[in-house]
Parts: sequence; C-alpha cells; structure tokens
Amino acid sequence: MTVTVRYTCPHCGAVVSVERRPDLADRSVTTIPQPGWEYATPDGAVEEADGIEFLCGEDGPVTDLEGDPVEGCGRPFYLNFVRYEQGVELEPDPPTYGGPRFDFRG
Repeated sequence: MTVTVRYTCPHCGAVVSVERRPDLADRSVTTIPQPGWEYATPDGAVEEADGIEFLCGEDGPVTDLEGDPVEGCGRPFYLNFVRYEQGVELEPDPPTYGGPRFDFRG
C-alpha cells in the first residue's frame, strides 16, 4: 500500500508529490543533503535510502498549495527520513531544524 505525500520546495514554495509507503517517518525537508546520507530519486528505491532528493519541477509536475500547476525552480531539496541504528534514533549531523513539510493525500 502506498500514499501520496506532498512536500513543499523550500526554495520557491512549489509542491511536489510522491507515492511511498505510509510507514516511512519523515524528519525534515532541507536545502542541503545531510553528510553521509544516501538519497533516492522520487521513483527510485526510496525504502532503501535515508531520504529523497527532489529536483523541483524536474521530477514530475508541481503545483501551488491550491493544486494549480506551476513551474518549479529546478533546484534540489532533500527529504530526510528518521534513521535508526540498533533501535536507537540517530540525530543528523548537522542537525535539521523545523518539522517536516508534508501533507498526506490518498
């Protein structure tokens, strides 16, 4: 089972959507990747990665918050998943700030 999850580009405010398992836990959306983290493309092996790298407007259609089509800025941004090692949640280094920007639709 998958759900459609929407993320807002931190550069331009465009909204991208991705289909993924509902049990993946989001940590944050950042403008830079976390050092040492592996990122999948939105249509790649998302479950195997530490997050998803989006290219705003190049990985599929983007919309505004109301759902109207817009052009993306083409800049990368990163969804960071919560990571665990031996059952203990790992903190990113450098730390990520703020909550994740997502909206479950499905």
